[in-house]
Amino acid sequence: MLRYSVVIPIFNEQANLSELHARLSSVLQALNEPYEILFVDDGSEDNSRAQIVALAAKDKTVRSLFLSRNFGHQAAIAAGIDFARGDAVVVMDGDLQDPPEVIPRLVEQWKQGHQVVFAIRRRRKEAWPKRFAYEAFYRLLRRAASIEIPADAGDFSLIDRQVADILKKMPERNRFIRGLRSWVGFRQIGVEYERDARHGGEAKYTFKKLVKLAFDGFLSFSYLPLRLAFWLGVASFVACMAWSAFSLYAKFFMNQSPAGWTSLMIAVTLLGGVQLVLIGIVGEYIARIYDEVKQRPFYIVGENINGD
Repeated sequence: MLRYSVVIPIFNEQANLSELHARLSSVLQALNEPYEILFVDDGSEDNSRAQIVALAAKDKTVRSLFLSRNFGHQAAIAAGIDFARGDAVVVMDGDLQDPPEVIPRLVEQWKQGHQVVFAIRRRRKEAWPKRFAYEAFYRLLRRAASIEIPADAGDFSLIDRQVADILKKMPERNRFIRGLRSWVGFRQIGVEYERDARHGGEAKYTFKKLVKLAFDGFLSFSYLPLRLAFWLGVASFVACMAWSAFSLYAKFFMNQSPAGWTSLMIAVTLLGGVQLVLIGIVGEYIARIYDEVKQRPFYIVGENINGD
């Protein structure tokens, strides 16, 4: 029976795979318990596939899933969790920003009885605009979410087999793994670590992908956008009634009418813009309902090496 499974989503990480495997193998061998390293190739377009196949050929602890195309980072993590066989499942990125040397600390907390151990980024070695954006996102999400989602905790974590089995049963298409990990509950604890700079290659989370991830987080675990839409509508209605009352008062008691073609156009344009924003918010929720109703799989495995 395998004790540990390390799930690593891979997309164009040819510059990191050799170093990642070497460091990860050294850490896992020191634990002196059976383990597997599960690479999930998410439709890589570089030499990542060939390198993974070579690693799997010389190291039987290496397993690999090759998805039929690029389904996205969160879908690749979900695929890895679905196929992982260990009593404890570690999820980490393949760019070595999540140091393999932190894994023994996660394992220690798991052996003490915690079923979810998430790594908390104490400091990021990244440009300040990106650090600021991440910090703002996590703090806004914590305030908006209907559950407690730890700040500065990404996908790097260890989850118990019981938690992994529950995540496997969740059919959601637009996944936000760190939110689902918090939602399941159980005994959870955080372990601080210093997030390293990327070892090699380019960052795969573009601004567009980060925005989508943020939307998935907010819309999957918060009703706040819909509630804000409601209260914004109420505020607009109250303002309209107040302006109407003032206009009537000015007309009948002050013998004058409020001037202004400009003010009228501003009011009409503002209300029109507000309505379009509210329709867009509702549309985002409806789009996710549409995705769920179609019941398409959120990933397809094209090939499985060294696995069942």
